[in-house]
Amino acid sequence: MGLEHALATVFRMTDAVWERHANPWSVWTRYSALPLLVLAVWSRVWIGWWSLAPILGTLVWIWLNPRVFARPKSTKNWASKAVLGERVWLNRKQIPIPKHHKRAVGVLNAINVCGSSLLLYGLVVLDMSATVIGASIVLLGKSWFLDRMVWLFEEMVEDHPTYRQWRY
Repeated sequence: MGLEHALATVFRMTDAVWERHANPWSVWTRYSALPLLVLAVWSRVWIGWWSLAPILGTLVWIWLNPRVFARPKSTKNWASKAVLGERVWLNRKQIPIPKHHKRAVGVLNAINVCGSSLLLYGLVVLDMSATVIGASIVLLGKSWFLDRMVWLFEEMVEDHPTYRQWRY
């Protein structure tokens, strides 16, 4: 089981949860998770061990986010297609995807690893520049990944009935 599937298992991403996560409100508010987590970790400087409360609160938000919004009225928008593309990506062993998407996601994952490493370094040593630059790289990389997932979904939806029913 790969990291992606392990995370989906931890998050218990059922079909119903994926449908709710396709709500644009879920996608856009999820962007708050990384800055909140960074702030929560950084708060150890100000509030010591009490920083575990905002860290835990942010982790709970990350888990709750795909569940708190209703199923979208339509999936014909960028945010919904990004989530649906992530589902297509996770399902790539059952329904193969074009190679050009695999290569692109490999590059995007490398960017994310670099940004995450810099972010982690910044949080550990309390280097504001490394933290901000690392978080920015992660957020930009994630946005680029989501845009790629839109492309993947739009490319796959016409050829596969399973994916076609996700578009409404």
